Amino acid sequence: MKAVVVFSKGHEVKVLEVPEPRLDTPGQVRVRTLEVGVCGTDKEIIQGEHGRAPSGSDYLILGHECLGEVVEVGAEVKDFQVGDLVVPRVRRPCPHESCAPCRDGHPDFCATGEYTERGIQGAHGFCAEFFVDEARYLHRVPRELREVAVLTETLTIAEKSLRQVQLVGQRVPGKRSAPGRAVVMGAGPVGLLGAMLLLRAGYETTMYSHAPKPNEKAKLTEALGVPYLSSEEHEVKALVEQRGRADVVYEATGAASASFRLVTALAPNGVFVFTGVPEAEKTKWDVGTLMKQLVLNNQVLLGTVNAAAEDFDAAVADLARFQGDWPGELNAIISARHPPEDFAQVVTGDKRSAVKDVIVFSRG
Repeated sequence: MKAVVVFSKGHEVKVLEVPEPRLDTPGQVRVRTLEVGVCGTDKEIIQGEHGRAPSGSDYLILGHECLGEVVEVGAEVKDFQVGDLVVPRVRRPCPHESCAPCRDGHPDFCATGEYTERGIQGAHGFCAEFFVDEARYLHRVPRELREVAVLTETLTIAEKSLRQVQLVGQRVPGKRSAPGRAVVMGAGPVGLLGAMLLLRAGYETTMYSHAPKPNEKAKLTEALGVPYLSSEEHEVKALVEQRGRADVVYEATGAASASFRLVTALAPNGVFVFTGVPEAEKTKWDVGTLMKQLVLNNQVLLGTVNAAAEDFDAAVADLARFQGDWPGELNAIISARHPPEDFAQVVTGDKRSAVKDVIVFSRG
């Protein structure tokens, strides 16, 4: 079968013929891949900055944002049948009995760092014509979401973030019921879906992104009813003056310096959520002023990575809600679809579109 791989040596990306996977256990499901999303993590893997191939393999099958269709189920699988649309989770638990999060079904909080991630870390991904997975790692998707369901994994980033924000918020005595203000940093797919989720949760939401208007991401943002401010044209002080201090900042860029500048826009008792994984960056910070602000205002800096089963379930449900609220805008997040042969050029930018690029294996 056809698969998009990156070789461990030289980091060359190729479309390769590899053996088609078969069911090994009665609890597995074989899936035909329909679409795979491309993101910044794929770029880091291809550049050799992140990820590793499975043990014994000299290449890694890429792809961790996936939509597929079930073509075969094992004898013990009760929850899926042939023809179901499914999205797979990415991270799998570490093997250590001492790791309570993994043993409790939350490898997104793995304490050992020895987890595997399909298409990223030690396990082949989904950018192939077929894949096999344990049924417990799959989530059914309604057929009505066929055109947007490949966005599920991207949305889980926001789902987990908001869930953690709500947990952290319980520390504040007498916290008002109204969610308050939110700023989303970065108008890419992670930021746009995050803005939709925050709006649905009742936050007065502002998009703060780098590029000045007019641009496609700003157009999409404002179509949601969210004000768009460019960091090129508005310093953080101007953002605060126009929109007020944020109870929640949702960072979706991986830009370290710009993110920490935005910490000054956080309201008392606020939570700043970091989702990006930046490159190493040396800079000078007034750490004393930053620490003073955090302490005197009871603020929280929260890092979050990957997602749990409940976040995938929530993402599928919220995509259906978004489709009802913003059908055109949700579909427009996927700005281009490409054949597998374009994967490397999409990642490097030669064929990258305005918002979200998707690799198509089958229209199903």
